[in-house]
Amino acid sequence: MAKTVESTDELDHIVGCGCGAHDSEGRKALGVDPEAKTRNLHRLRRIEGQVRGLQKMIEEDRYCADILTQISSVHEALRGVGRELMRNHLKYCATGAIQSGPAEAEQMYDELVDLMYKHSR
Repeated sequence: MAKTVESTDELDHIVGCGCGAHDSEGRKALGVDPEAKTRNLHRLRRIEGQVRGLQKMIEEDRYCADILTQISSVHEALRGVGRELMRNHLKYCATGAIQSGPAEAEQMYDELVDLMYKHSR
């Protein structure tokens, strides 16, 4: 489970790799804003309902344009979750890595560039 970090000052106390994202269970967030986590979980539950609605629309042979409109809505909702996650990543994981030292900072810069490229499509 990710550690909830109240401020970026707490990042100085986290030890490990540059981002602090590795433990015995695999990669984890360095810190998670609890309000952002709650918002994302609510968004994902709404998205889950939208996807079930899409399945029903297809089962009922609904008009293709209406289905495509709903698909677009789901895409936008997922982008909203992605934006929130990116903000959290920048605030906690990236900040921690960049403050850890030059080698960790370089790795994080590469990761951020890759993330921006992947999510700009």
